[in-house]
Amino acid sequence: MLNRFARAFFTKVFTPVAKLFLALGISPDIVTIVGTIGVCAGALLFYPRHEFLVGTLVITAFVFSDTIDGVMARMSGRSGKWGAYLDSTLDRLGDAAIFGGLVLWYAGDGKDIIMAGLALACLILGSVVSYAKARAEGLGMTANVGIAERADRLVATLVTTGLVGMGLSEIVLTVVLALLALASLVTVIQRMWAVRVQALAES
Repeated sequence: MLNRFARAFFTKVFTPVAKLFLALGISPDIVTIVGTIGVCAGALLFYPRHEFLVGTLVITAFVFSDTIDGVMARMSGRSGKWGAYLDSTLDRLGDAAIFGGLVLWYAGDGKDIIMAGLALACLILGSVVSYAKARAEGLGMTANVGIAERADRLVATLVTTGLVGMGLSEIVLTVVLALLALASLVTVIQRMWAVRVQALAES
């Protein structure tokens, strides 16, 4: 949902930045890699120390590289399979770092096994959501269905975690993680069912 409504807006916002990077000789791949490193550093350095606000601000500063590199690729005519593959693969790494950082805090000094379990569930199910679509496409089918797209999950997690860092009750984060885990599970089932229907139709 956020992907559809926000992509055009952020493309306009970051087009000047993309032009500047290209003028400086920076490639889209470098932006993708640096952005992922920044997201992972923000999540794994600050979240495990319960510095949720700082961690979220650092992650947010780098997460927009996901939009900038795409704009750069289109402007420079470098859009292709390698760029798409690199972007998707590193997206999974960044997402895992965000939820992994929460797992490290709540399984460690945070001493909240329920929250650790919910964050871990979001990490695992989020990866399966992406795999279910990628595997379907690898078999020549589609699985573009589901109620929990990556952008929705990412925004909900970052906004809530940042607000908790500002003093919001962690109960809200508990509810958000629980809902995201459930939505991810539903999405996995939806995608599996969509592929099953296509596979049966072909047989």
